[in-house]
Amino acid sequence: MPKKRFCRLIGVLSLLLGWIPSASALGPEQVLVLANKNARASVGLAREYMRLRGIPARNLLELWITDKETCSREEYERKVVPRVREYLKKQDPLWNIRCLVTVFGLPLKIAPPSLSREERREVKSLREKQKALRESLKALAAEEKKEKARLQKEIARLGGRILTLTKTDYRSSFDSELTLIRVQDYPLKGWIPNPLFLGFRKRKLSIPRDRVLMVSRLDGPSEDVVRRIVRDGLEAEKRGLSGTAYFDARWPRPDKAHAKKTGMGYGFYDLSIHLAAERVRKTGRLKVVVNDRPELFQAGDCPDAALYCGWYSLARYVDAFDWRPGAVGFHIASSECATMRGKNSQVWCKRMLEDGVAATLGPVGEPYVQAFPLPEAFFGLLVEGRATLAECYMLSLPFLSWQMVLVGDPLYRPFGSQGGGRGAR
Repeated sequence: MPKKRFCRLIGVLSLLLGWIPSASALGPEQVLVLANKNARASVGLAREYMRLRGIPARNLLELWITDKETCSREEYERKVVPRVREYLKKQDPLWNIRCLVTVFGLPLKIAPPSLSREERREVKSLREKQKALRESLKALAAEEKKEKARLQKEIARLGGRILTLTKTDYRSSFDSELTLIRVQDYPLKGWIPNPLFLGFRKRKLSIPRDRVLMVSRLDGPSEDVVRRIVRDGLEAEKRGLSGTAYFDARWPRPDKAHAKKTGMGYGFYDLSIHLAAERVRKTGRLKVVVNDRPELFQAGDCPDAALYCGWYSLARYVDAFDWRPGAVGFHIASSECATMRGKNSQVWCKRMLEDGVAATLGPVGEPYVQAFPLPEAFFGLLVEGRATLAECYMLSLPFLSWQMVLVGDPLYRPFGSQGGGRGAR
């Protein structure tokens, strides 16, 4: 990673340590709940949650969309966007709504736009050409280096054209797209810098901060898991979350040189995990355990787990934890929120929810590590107690219209009894 870029990122960490926005914390009347009339239990769960949290009955919007985990871009644009915008225009003229909650039964993912017949034919032809070139590459002798390089370059060029046609980088999580529901027009390709992210506060971005909505999801492998998420959060708020915070880094706390050597993603985020542990430890609210070995925590290593952040075990949850009711944690790896329903899936979000966490987050596809919330910011804000779960997430999340999903009650404040109100506005 270029030295100047690394220094700017280290500067972001300094900013996170020294600055938090001053505004009132998210309240029940500022939450709009979205449920799917086409999915069993979705509307009932939404109403149950709203009653427990004191969210006004008018703040429920019932949609009709597929109950599958993936919807098409066309279905999202036709069945979701107009309905939500209409509600916000008519029922929320003063822009009081700051957060959307998607409830069990709504899609997790939005597929890329559909291809035309001509585009499908071209993609098929390009893939056939790639296949033929790969066969030719295999047949070349070891000394034919120039021809090998030429074929590899052509295969890569064809791959780039396929990527352009299939628009795979237009896909996103359902929730991440909803954050920009108030924005009339923005590029779907790739990601959009999040104006609420602490590290972008001094940047001039194309999307105004007041156009961005926070989004959180009440979801899980079953209806009972959703009810438990809400119940555990409410109980933890009453007594305060207690237990141990576990942070699973890959290396001993890196210095700048090490972080630079290991690259923007790995070095920077490993440092952020260490800094998150330090911030939690300074509060004195929880015992902190840091694993700085390459191996992950193993079965039985993490009793009374209240907080967790670590990496990397792709789609292979390691059941090292005895979760405290109200526990919050996330695992940094690709596609760990790709499904909530896959019966045999071992992705971390699904398995952590099954095992007892009240809140987690993860990507529905390949996000690239720099798209994850910064652990130092997320957990630092959470233990400070003045921001809700949704605010902690949005203040620490670099990009929108991308892959990330937050699962949990957006109003949850596990350490809120010791704080006033400062949030993401």
